[in-house]
Amino acid sequence: MSETILVERREGYRVITLNRPDKLNALDRATHEVLMAALLEAEADPACRALVLTGAGRGFCAGADLSGRGDSGVGGPPDTRRDAGNSIEETWNPLARKLARLRMPTVCAVNGMAAGAGASIALGCDIVVAARSAKFLQAFARIGLVPDCGGTFHLPNLAGQARARGLAMLAEPLPAETALAWGMIWSVVDDAALMDEAHALAARLAAMPTRALVMTRRMFAAAANQSFDEQLDMERDYQGIASRTEDHQEGVQAFLQKRPAVFKGR
Repeated sequence: MSETILVERREGYRVITLNRPDKLNALDRATHEVLMAALLEAEADPACRALVLTGAGRGFCAGADLSGRGDSGVGGPPDTRRDAGNSIEETWNPLARKLARLRMPTVCAVNGMAAGAGASIALGCDIVVAARSAKFLQAFARIGLVPDCGGTFHLPNLAGQARARGLAMLAEPLPAETALAWGMIWSVVDDAALMDEAHALAARLAAMPTRALVMTRRMFAAAANQSFDEQLDMERDYQGIASRTEDHQEGVQAFLQKRPAVFKGR
């Protein structure tokens, strides 16, 4: 794995750290590729049943690396830069889709600023825990762009339409405590406790019936675009799948035998 993406293997889960602190962990094309490779490698490892995503240094992620003008598709004169839509299709969209479809639950530990697509990445994880000093910034309007990397999906669903429009159009930083009060993230902890909390959450998730957790994620995502009856049908179908898993059988047996369940994600 490249030095721009660090991977730490723990029992049951992995920690993936964006490691370009001098760039506030902004992603260029090369770092995108390494990050995607790290996600695919984690997904292929049956021993990995949860992920923590965080950033090195004083910020989580500043989004696209605008210093790589041709690389990012933005920042250069119109006659020289690549179309940003093409760049998004090749980089940010695959990343957003991979986060949404990983076979294991994800925890994002937001340290410092999560800006632009960095905020979208954070909000695309299943559980977001933020340091008290963290901030979320929809920076796109500051450079004449629109939210990407799933931001226009996550923001309205988490914050509501009115707040999403305000955040995106005014491009003002949102303190972690306010993001918590608005229901956008799971918890806020003191800065020094951030990674301990992230590790505890990941270890807890890794010991749970992860197939059921991922199906729950899919159902919640689908609810934004389905009718009530369609959602009931999805609950029926997914419950049928969940009831046939080894984890469900183990959960029932553990309940009847009054012992802790030992789930395996199968």
